[in-house]
Amino acid sequence: MVFVGCAYYVLVLLAARQFLLRRSEQKTDLGEAPTVSVLKPLAGEEPELAENLGSFFRLSYPRYEVLCAARDPDDPALAIARQVRSNYPDSDAQLLAAGESDSPNAKVHSLDAMTAVAAGELLVVSDSDIRADAALLWELAKDFEDPAVGVVTCPYRAVPGSSLWSKLEALGMNTEFWSGVLVAQFLAPMNFAVGPTMAVRRSCLDALGGWEAFGDFLAEDFEVGRQARLAGYEVRLSTHVVEHRIGSQALRENLVHRLRWRRSTRRSRPVGYWGELLANPLPWALLLPLAASGAAWSWAALGACVALRASAALVVGGRVLGDTLRWSRFSLLPLQDGLSLLVWFAGLFGRRIVWRGRAYELSRDGRLRPWKV
Repeated sequence: MVFVGCAYYVLVLLAARQFLLRRSEQKTDLGEAPTVSVLKPLAGEEPELAENLGSFFRLSYPRYEVLCAARDPDDPALAIARQVRSNYPDSDAQLLAAGESDSPNAKVHSLDAMTAVAAGELLVVSDSDIRADAALLWELAKDFEDPAVGVVTCPYRAVPGSSLWSKLEALGMNTEFWSGVLVAQFLAPMNFAVGPTMAVRRSCLDALGGWEAFGDFLAEDFEVGRQARLAGYEVRLSTHVVEHRIGSQALRENLVHRLRWRRSTRRSRPVGYWGELLANPLPWALLLPLAASGAAWSWAALGACVALRASAALVVGGRVLGDTLRWSRFSLLPLQDGLSLLVWFAGLFGRRIVWRGRAYELSRDGRLRPWKV
């Protein structure tokens, strides 16, 4: 397990090198800028929501609009969006009440409502906890100059709140989760998308059956990328990084969120889920000297695993995503990896998840059904 994990870390370093080389390549100037519609599904008041939304009203792109939607017209998130929009009177923006969803995934319902009135050739879906910089749409549009590209997904840098659990989760996202994504697209053509910020060509979405085709899936982002690849479109990982402001969570809330994520992954990509066990060797390496009665080789294996884990974290979290990884957070890697392993084992069992305050059963193909007691 430990030696396979060390080999995996070498793959992470190779995949990160490939990504950084691609980022350093000189991109040609964009020809005619396609029209873009930014779709922001909202649900309730969240920390830093006004700042996150405001960043999308300041993008340096000539032809784009911002659409925000929540189910309830009295949702406080829409009031915040209304105030943000008033700060940018020249912006092209619409605020919508999508109404109650007929499908389990209310986010998809809001996306469908926004797309129905959107004018853009490219649809950029971005969650409410994402903060962008001015160049986002330019970088995404350049990827779509290739007519074969149907979906582009953005890497994100998780920015934690003040709680320990938030810091651990951000560390896991930035050094564990994105390592896995980089290796996956290094070994094979990308056949999934990551939802916090992704862009889809409208003609591609139409060919897949529109958003309605994804209303029963929990991981609609993954499914959009999977079905786009099956339909013959290229799915691409952008080199442009956005910020994912994950806020602070108490332990219970954080564990429920992690467990939902794990169960979703187990259903949507079971092979990748089992691969995650081999991609997290540090907890096993820490136990190796004890299991081997302190043999010299076990300490050498532990040292190699620590060095490779640290190197991979610095390259992926630091160079790829731009996380500062101060020593106070970097030293939390063993705790984060141990917690991640425990949640992985917990994710092997059960099919009940709680999402947006509602309980669902997660089927084998990743579809949601209302939970029946």
